[in-house]
Amino acid sequence: MTKATRALLGATFLTAMALPAVAQETTLTIATVNNGDMIRMQGLTEDFKEQHPDIALEWVTLEENVLRQRVTQDIATQGGQFDVMTIGNYEVPIWAKQEWLLPLEGMPEGYNTDDILPAIAEALTVDGTLYAAPFYGESAMVMYRTDLAEEAGVEIPDQPTWTDIRNAAEAMTDKENEVYGICLRGKAGWGENMAFLTAMANSYGARWFDMDWAPQFDSEEWNATLTDYLDMMNNYGPPGASSNGFNENLALFQQGKCGIWIDATVAASFVTDEDESTVADSVGFAQFPNKEGVDNRGNWLWSWNLAIPSSTDAPEAAKQFVAWATSQGYTELVAEDEGWAAAPPGTRTSLYENEQYQEAAPFAEMTLNSINAVDTNAPSVQETPYTGAQFVAIPEFQGIGTAVGQQFSAALAGQMDAAQALSGAQTSTQRTMDRAGYGSE
Repeated sequence: MTKATRALLGATFLTAMALPAVAQETTLTIATVNNGDMIRMQGLTEDFKEQHPDIALEWVTLEENVLRQRVTQDIATQGGQFDVMTIGNYEVPIWAKQEWLLPLEGMPEGYNTDDILPAIAEALTVDGTLYAAPFYGESAMVMYRTDLAEEAGVEIPDQPTWTDIRNAAEAMTDKENEVYGICLRGKAGWGENMAFLTAMANSYGARWFDMDWAPQFDSEEWNATLTDYLDMMNNYGPPGASSNGFNENLALFQQGKCGIWIDATVAASFVTDEDESTVADSVGFAQFPNKEGVDNRGNWLWSWNLAIPSSTDAPEAAKQFVAWATSQGYTELVAEDEGWAAAPPGTRTSLYENEQYQEAAPFAEMTLNSINAVDTNAPSVQETPYTGAQFVAIPEFQGIGTAVGQQFSAALAGQMDAAQALSGAQTSTQRTMDRAGYGSE
């Protein structure tokens, strides 16, 4: 090597050393569900990028049932495909105990974990540690067309019974003009039709299991639940209802095709959105119904949450994103962009103390009261060996809930009657529970 070459290489080396280091960009892959609030979040992430220019975001947006399958498979195998997962309060305690989730300790300054609604925070906490941050929380309630109810001469009280709902659905049905008295979930899935039907069953006094973990689908309460559900949907529901989940029923209601929709409280901001809903100025709200003589209004407590799998290779960047998306600052960002009524509901005490939100969201008080009324330790008026509201908090529930949901969806599609669907549900659930060792001494 000549002196000139050595000098040139030395100069190049010194120049390189003198240059400032270029920060390497971290890419986070985020798995989320394809509902309105999550789509809205993706549209607001420029704010996050401005605060964190060294973090890039990649989205995997999936239908609810598919999302659950993908994230469950990935986290159980420690696949590491996702850095942030959208999961429910069903998965959080189960996965945290398996050490599949990273604890959300040391959140950025100003995050204010204490502001999270107690019922929601409790569902996401294991042994005193928070393992997921809620993006929004919900219970369930009745949403109905006040104009159709008035025209039909019926009244839906604030605390209706199922008889009130059936009578109103019958009166509001006008199939010639494609107006259906009631829209309820029919799409098979433990978090789709079985979320609704479990809540309905709770309000009828039913339970999934007795204290010895024996399935209860052969009970009078479950028979009454499914029989009444099928009767209402077959007589007053829309065609093809066995394919309808949350998103499909939301679209039907916004288009003016449903008189009554009973579903998650989070839907309230969408059915009252004047830009999206043709019936925004004619929506009333009521508590989830109960069956006469049963002191239970279909306990339902759900939250979509952002959690960090232990398999991520970017835990700190993931924590920054989770903190941004579930913060009070994000709520204010949504309010600034789309109005206070669009703010993610059911997660923070401060939101329900905000006078601007209370004024903009006529459903705020009903939502908060519904969430606060839930007792996940007593989902049924009968004693249960499990906790949960519209689900049973055991690992096997994903499988058994979906299998039962398929039976009930088939009954709604006319492929079997209620007795056959309940018999199939009893048999399949008993088989799974026996294999898992429940009830054995």
